[in-house]
Amino acid sequence: MTVSDHRPAVVAGFLGWTLDAFDFFLVVMTLTAIGATFGKSDKDIAVTLLLTLGFRPVGAVIFGLIADRYGRRLPLMLDLVFFSIIEVLSGLAPNYVTFCVLRALFGIGMGAEWGVGASLVMEKVPVKHRGIFSGLLQQGYAAGYLLAALCYFFVFPRWGWRPLFFIGGLPALLALYIRSQVSESETWQRSRAGSWSDLGRILAANWKTFLYITILMALMNGVSHGTQDLYPTLLKRDWGFQTTGVVALTAISMIGALTGGLVCGWLSDRIGRRRMIVAALAGALVLIPLWAFAPNVYLLGLGAFLMQVMVQGAWGVIPAHITELSPDAVRGVLPGLGYQCGAMIAGWMPVIGAAIASKTGYSWAMAVTAGTVFVLCAIVAWIGPERRGIVYGAERTDRSAA
Repeated sequence: MTVSDHRPAVVAGFLGWTLDAFDFFLVVMTLTAIGATFGKSDKDIAVTLLLTLGFRPVGAVIFGLIADRYGRRLPLMLDLVFFSIIEVLSGLAPNYVTFCVLRALFGIGMGAEWGVGASLVMEKVPVKHRGIFSGLLQQGYAAGYLLAALCYFFVFPRWGWRPLFFIGGLPALLALYIRSQVSESETWQRSRAGSWSDLGRILAANWKTFLYITILMALMNGVSHGTQDLYPTLLKRDWGFQTTGVVALTAISMIGALTGGLVCGWLSDRIGRRRMIVAALAGALVLIPLWAFAPNVYLLGLGAFLMQVMVQGAWGVIPAHITELSPDAVRGVLPGLGYQCGAMIAGWMPVIGAAIASKTGYSWAMAVTAGTVFVLCAIVAWIGPERRGIVYGAERTDRSAA
């Protein structure tokens, strides 16, 4: 494996997830403004986040199966074009119902990107560096959030929320890069199922792995969405921040996320995937008082930074961890589907958080929900399996030798 072989795949996977997350977090950043346009409450617009998360498994199934049957590159390119078109149309939505439909369709595109992109990248990078590349890939999510915050800062005050979604059409251009620069996964070429029926049998035989990944990812998504989705709203409602303050605190937190993802991904190659996840979540639990109840803006910024170091530190391990748990022949669909089913379950986090916040305020609501999922997720990660450092593509060779 040469550097020139895996580098374009890493670039494509990182940017694809970055732009996907950018599009998703535009709703998070402009939640109150969209509600004002359509005459809806924060909770009503939070439902559109739930719709996006709820339809992500559909995309994971459709595009993941295509990726396992026909290769990683084609479905990844098609998906980038699809969700880019839907994002532009979201900016043109004339009413709340149309916006809801479009956010559901966007969920299909968002659900497809992670599984296909992660399988392509993880199958190409060197085994000994899989953890740090895992952290880099996953922090495309944090980079997308940061990019959304910056665009919100420069575009929203002048032109409102709709033009932000027009910018979300840019990922379609990434398909051209993949077409010209990214080669197909050699692991897929060696390990692909011989037919659709073979693919179905392999999936059915690994239902326990799928169930475990789904439970783990429901809690991991709860960790992420519970600390991120309503955070800009917390800054506006509980602290009275305007656009500049929201962007500044969000940017600080996402710099922490990028740092944590890379460092913890790298450490997971040395101390193990499960241990790193648990250690990061323990750190996040300790930080809740500073993050949610800071007495001044300086400590608020420190809490935001450190919290996302831990939250996205745990997340930085995930692409390597759950693709290692998956059999070669279904790596395109099984980890991605488990991830997105978990995201669908965790999609209730912002809705629940907004409902609790209407009675207690956002600080208490987010502290309680986040603390609960930190503990539960650490337990599930610790008792689960681990296959750190396995060689992708070796399973079929082993069976043939036997």
